[in-house]
Amino acid sequence: MTSDPQPDPLPIVLLPIKSMNLNKLKTEYLEYLEIEKDRSQKTIENYDHYLERFLKWAKVSSPNAITDELVRRYRLQLNRHSDEKERPLKKITQNYHVIALRNFLKYLAKRDVKTLAAEKLELGKTGGRQVDFLEIEEMERIFEAASGISIKLLRDRAMLELLFSSGLRVSELVNLNRDQVNLKTGEFSVRGKGSKVRVVFVSDRAKATLQRYMEKRSDIDPALFVRIGIRHLEHKNKKEDLRITPRTVQRIVKYYATKAGIVKDVHPHTLRHSFATDLIQNGADIRSVQEMLGHSSVTTTQIYTHVTNKQLKEVHKAFHGKRRK
Repeated sequence: MTSDPQPDPLPIVLLPIKSMNLNKLKTEYLEYLEIEKDRSQKTIENYDHYLERFLKWAKVSSPNAITDELVRRYRLQLNRHSDEKERPLKKITQNYHVIALRNFLKYLAKRDVKTLAAEKLELGKTGGRQVDFLEIEEMERIFEAASGISIKLLRDRAMLELLFSSGLRVSELVNLNRDQVNLKTGEFSVRGKGSKVRVVFVSDRAKATLQRYMEKRSDIDPALFVRIGIRHLEHKNKKEDLRITPRTVQRIVKYYATKAGIVKDVHPHTLRHSFATDLIQNGADIRSVQEMLGHSSVTTTQIYTHVTNKQLKEVHKAFHGKRRK
């Protein structure tokens, strides 16, 4: 007895990888950054923004539609772009767009997707990077502006002292927990960009201000820096997250800089610049400063040597204009 004939299996149709949609490839690239490269969510959001801008402008769906000429016209558009206040894109911001596209093309090449070679994209010249920092006298004026015994003033002073003492990024500062900061040793570990862990150090003065602030705290929130106010602390809702936000830190720093009479545009990163500048001016070697800032490359740290070369300043003072009367 013969069995009934079985129907032939349906043929499996494989989609050629070169015909895959660019939007789908972009999504898979962002997932690759998250899973295999362990990039931060902020980095992934930035890459998504830059690549989405390119795809919306280019209006192409196939990887092999990305050509030299298309990229050239896109870069021209970036250079001529201006926001609602008629401000053009900074050269370094334009380069961020190019870097995102170039890395995306490298990813496509790794997957054997036919497209423009990433090596053909060159970054534009940006000129010397301007580093804004505060002199010690200016920092002291800011600290003085935040002096007081209220819980808010103690928090703000501790925040300012810690930023200047450690060189923390604002994202690293707001993510700190109380049990993470060791005031006895004056050092603790922090996870920075690219999930890299580094040790940061706290000055004696910063430790003292942190101690006074934490002793004044009456809430049980684990965050080191929390929002202050009747609604936040008197109604201590155990489920409410009191952790301060980066935007709030920016407002606090700007407020005390203005109160101290500082005319510069001061941001939390200005205090990080000031931290590095102070180290270099006092003789710290560039490699040590690199480690303390958490820079992947010493090239990034070298921006501080261009504005803080104390030896050159002393040479200029000693030898310039000696024949003048």
